[in-house]
Amino acid sequence: MNTNPFFAHDTAVIDENISIGNGTKIWHFSHIQSGTVIGQNCSLGQNVNVGNNVKIGNSVKIQNNVSVYEGIELEDYVFCGPSMVFTNILLPRCEFPQRGSEFYDKTLVKKSASIGANATIVCGNMIGQYAMIGAGAVVTKDVPDFALILGNPGKIVGWVDKKGSRLEFDENGLSQCGQFQFDGKIVSVLEDS
Repeated sequence: MNTNPFFAHDTAVIDENISIGNGTKIWHFSHIQSGTVIGQNCSLGQNVNVGNNVKIGNSVKIQNNVSVYEGIELEDYVFCGPSMVFTNILLPRCEFPQRGSEFYDKTLVKKSASIGANATIVCGNMIGQYAMIGAGAVVTKDVPDFALILGNPGKIVGWVDKKGSRLEFDENGLSQCGQFQFDGKIVSVLEDS
């Protein structure tokens, strides 16, 4: 009888000294390494690798073939599309090994951000809340909240709402839903909405 508050497929490898929240599912051939904290109601697809000391929030979905290396933090409701890539060393060299947390650049993916399939997130950057990173985009710098990023290198091509729909703005800088205001650089949620 399984008494775990989470589900792990028989082929998953779960190291010692980890914390996994209630309702989380870990699928085929995945590996969760020591020191990791995974929140409640997460879904980790097939062949997901979570490195040592990673922090993953609640209700995070990580699709197949994603590695979340040490130095990466995913807040609540983050979506990681299939085969997207995180990095954690800015200048890797096999001749000069850089193994250990002191070498790893931190990357923070804030609440409800979505990262599309095959996107690459260069380490040392922050992805803002509700940001949308398009499939195949390469993120090389910080991403503001609600930004829509496409291309290589990734560029802001627009703004999205909390559900991911692209926003359009009128001549007064208000979105069609009236909940977002464009101030020339970023999109902000209006205080009275």
